[in-house]
Amino acid sequence: MTIAQDPTYTLDELAERLNARLIGDGRLTVSGLATLSDAGPHELTFLANRAYLKYLPQTRAAAVLLHPDHAEESPTACLALENPYLAYAELSRLFDPLAARHQPGVHASAVVAESARLGANVEVGPQAVIEDGVVIGDDVVIGPGSVVGADSVIGAGSRLHAQVSVCHGVVLGERVVLNSHCVIGGDGFGFAHDGSRWHKIAQLGGVVLGDDVEVGSCTSIDRGALGDTVIGNDVKIDSQVQIAHNVQIGDHSALAGCVGIAGSTKVGRHCMLGGGVGLSGHLTLCDGVQVTGMSLVTNSIHEPGVYSSGTGSMRNTLWRKNAVRFKQLDELAKRVTRLEKK
Repeated sequence: MTIAQDPTYTLDELAERLNARLIGDGRLTVSGLATLSDAGPHELTFLANRAYLKYLPQTRAAAVLLHPDHAEESPTACLALENPYLAYAELSRLFDPLAARHQPGVHASAVVAESARLGANVEVGPQAVIEDGVVIGDDVVIGPGSVVGADSVIGAGSRLHAQVSVCHGVVLGERVVLNSHCVIGGDGFGFAHDGSRWHKIAQLGGVVLGDDVEVGSCTSIDRGALGDTVIGNDVKIDSQVQIAHNVQIGDHSALAGCVGIAGSTKVGRHCMLGGGVGLSGHLTLCDGVQVTGMSLVTNSIHEPGVYSSGTGSMRNTLWRKNAVRFKQLDELAKRVTRLEKK
């Protein structure tokens, strides 16, 4: 396999691609992206947060992606447009060496079942395993050591990085990205207790991921107990997230690292869960809910908006005093109620 080295673009080409207003010499070329502080004379940078405006006058970049309001402050050429961060996201893919790393074919050490069906331009890496009945669409990349379980379906243009596990009966949409060591379709946490010991409940459902889903490394999405666990289109899931059996997540939602969602909870469309958020089981979050980091949600949310729980950090000495007072809140509330009645 080969990786394309140092792609080069003129500012005219980038301005046309982004539909941006170019201020400066369009013949200048750039071959990479960097921060305002680190960019050199052949690199492009961006200003998307006013907090970094102080670094703009000293930048050595060939050009800056920025909002038109800041164009006059740029000491170098600039590409002015309304959403410079979105433009940076698009251009980042142009300079991604992994995007060019694709060599169709099945590696000699891979194991592919005779009943598996592979589309055009599929790449199967070293020591990957494709089991019986698998259907893989065109232009899919299966990374080294990855396993695709029996009767699973991988949509066109998807990429499984190294050592991904897609268990049996999982369906992935198109252009899905699974990062290393994530597990899609492992058994959900289902056990029945007889008073002395636990008895496993077979997990008979599957997992369905929509189009354009990305799943971070070491994340687990469990298969359903009966029906499927369903992840909608364009959902973005960070690393080390746990999604339990029969969870449903609506289109365009985003989950940051270490989120944990218990079984059968439904998350709406365009929701955002901050790092470390926990959702109890059998809840419903409506569309447009944002939960801030480290919050615990134990009841359904039926109105869109921003929700938080827990306490912010403080000096330990103050927290210890407040912790004592937390225990006194119930008695204080009762005393206030008695006073109000009088």
